[in-house]
Amino acid sequence: MTNNILQAFLEPQLQALQDKGLYNTIDTMEGPNGAIIKINGMDLINLSSNNYLGFSNDARLKEKAIAATEAYGVGAGAVRTINGTMTIHNVLEAKLAEFKHTEAAIAFQSGFNCNMGAISAIMTKNDAIISDELNHASIIDGCRLSGAKVLRAKHQDMDDLRRVAKEATESGRYEKLMYITDGVFSMDGDIAKIPEIVEIAEEFGLLTYIDDAHGSGVLGGGAGTVKHFGLSDKIDLQIGTLSKAIGAVGGYVAGSQQLIDWLKVRARPFLFSTSLTPATAAACIEAIDIMEHDPERLTKLWDNGTYLKQGLANLGFDIGHSETPITPCIIGDEKLTQQFSCRLFEEGVYAKSIVFPTVPKGTGRVRNMPTSVHTKEMLDVVIAVYEKIGKELNVIN
Repeated sequence: MTNNILQAFLEPQLQALQDKGLYNTIDTMEGPNGAIIKINGMDLINLSSNNYLGFSNDARLKEKAIAATEAYGVGAGAVRTINGTMTIHNVLEAKLAEFKHTEAAIAFQSGFNCNMGAISAIMTKNDAIISDELNHASIIDGCRLSGAKVLRAKHQDMDDLRRVAKEATESGRYEKLMYITDGVFSMDGDIAKIPEIVEIAEEFGLLTYIDDAHGSGVLGGGAGTVKHFGLSDKIDLQIGTLSKAIGAVGGYVAGSQQLIDWLKVRARPFLFSTSLTPATAAACIEAIDIMEHDPERLTKLWDNGTYLKQGLANLGFDIGHSETPITPCIIGDEKLTQQFSCRLFEEGVYAKSIVFPTVPKGTGRVRNMPTSVHTKEMLDVVIAVYEKIGKELNVIN
C-alpha cells in the first residue's frame, strides 16, 4: 500500500498532468519493433521508433547475438574495470573508433550514461558549459552533475553562441569552456551547424562536444553529423548511441586516446555499472559492418523520409524545418495533439504525441519516424489517414 504522505503528493500531481494533456500512457508491443507492430491485438504501421535502419530485428544481428551468447554467456558478470571487459568489448570499441575516424572509443550502457559520465568527468565547478537551449535531457543532467556553470545559447543561433562565448572568455572566471549540442535535434530534425561551431570554438578556445544520437546511422554514411561535414579531427568529444540506428542498446564516446584513457578511470557510469552484454556488443559490430558495406539501407531511409514529408506538407500540415528523415507534425495544443495521436492509433497508425516537457509548451507534435524498412504502400496509407483525421479535427482544411 502506498504511504499516505506519498499518495497525497502523487495523486494531485498525476491528475494535473492528465488534465493538461501531459500524461502519456505506455503501450506494450506484442512482438518485435518493426515497420508493423502489434498492440492490443491490432496491427499498426509503426512511425514511433528510432529503429532507423531496421536493425533491431535484423536476422544477421540476431545470428551474431546468439553466437556471442553461446561463446561468452548472457552477461559480462562485472564492471569493465574489474573483470567485465571481454575481447568482444574491445573489438566493438576499436570498430567504433574506426567508424568515427577517431583514435579511440569507449562503450557505455546507454547514451544517457555517456552524457552523465563524459561531461562530469571533464568539466568541474571551475568551468562553464555553453549549451544549446534545446539539448536533450541527458545533456542537461550531465551538465548539472558536473557542477559547471551552464550558459544557455539560443537554438542554432551562431551569433548568440559567439556572444555567450565572448562574454564567458572575457570574464576570466572559468578554467575551461565547452560548447555542447545535439548533432541532430530529435524533435525537429534539424542538423547542428558544425562548421560554424568549429570556427567559433577555435576563436574562443572552446572544447567541442557533439551528441550524435540521432545523426549516427543517418548522416555521414552512418558515421554521423561530424563525418557528414568532414570535421572528425575538429571535435573533441563525439557521443553516439547504440540503441537507435544501430538497433541494440548502449552508447559510446569517440575521441582522442588520451580522452578515452581518462574516461576509463573517471566516468562513473563506466566504473560502477556492469558492461554491455556480449550479445549486444556482437550485434553492434555487425550493424556497423552492414552500414559500411550496404549503403542502400541509408538511401532507403532518406527516400522514405522525403516521401512522407512531401505527402504531409502537400496536405497542409506544419512539418517544421526538419533536415533529416525525422518528420514532426506540429499541432500546438497539447490536448489536441494527444487526441490526434489517439485517432491515428484507432485508424491503424502508431505515431505518438510529443508534448511538454519534451518540447516547449504550445508546440505539441506527433513525431513520425519513417525507417528503411517501411514500404511506399505503408506510407501511402499513413498519408491518407493523416488527411482523414486532419480534416476531422480541423487541423487542416
